[in-house]
Amino acid sequence: MKNTLLALLSATMLFSCGGENKQENTEVPVEAESEELSNLEKEHLLERASYADSVNAGLTEDTFKGSARREASGSFGDATVTVNYGSPGKRGRVIWNGLVSYDQVWVSGSHWATAVTFSEDVVINEVEVAEGMYGFFTIPGREEWTLILNKNYDQHLADAYEESEDVVRINVKPVELEQEIQRLTYGVEKVSDTEGAISLSWDQVKVSMPFSIK
Repeated sequence: MKNTLLALLSATMLFSCGGENKQENTEVPVEAESEELSNLEKEHLLERASYADSVNAGLTEDTFKGSARREASGSFGDATVTVNYGSPGKRGRVIWNGLVSYDQVWVSGSHWATAVTFSEDVVINEVEVAEGMYGFFTIPGREEWTLILNKNYDQHLADAYEESEDVVRINVKPVELEQEIQRLTYGVEKVSDTEGAISLSWDQVKVSMPFSIK
């Protein structure tokens, strides 16, 4: 994502894939050269926000071929965790080991890298992670996924990914969902005032990266 992503408009409540929690999601524009958006462009962004939620809720057939940027965020006391990502649709395609290959580093979204921002220091898998913005990458597998935070969040896909810039890696087991998720969706799930998880859900798979506020 370019360094000047515009913050935008329209907070929507995105239902969680497990049906137990609701996550705050905000639609943000795709990368823009200008600091201003026309009223028509803003209307289109708002429409895509409602559209994605309607698709995931099974209310609308997914016919949009693009991948709008979205944000999921959660608050933990004075700390905020935000995920900015591209949200592609399934649209009848085989996702796992099809559109997304197993055992290869994936941008975990579309276009510009998924970016995770911590407003305070956190601990992930016993590793202290300083406040700031990181790229979120994954290596999907049939039985196990590797979830990665990387120093380089400003890159297209995983073209410039370097393992040497990884801050933390964890291995997790994917959870099979009963409900099929048509649009790739992130959540920042709250466990307590100091504990939470960043979750990724798409198709019928969900993976989560637990964290605690330091």
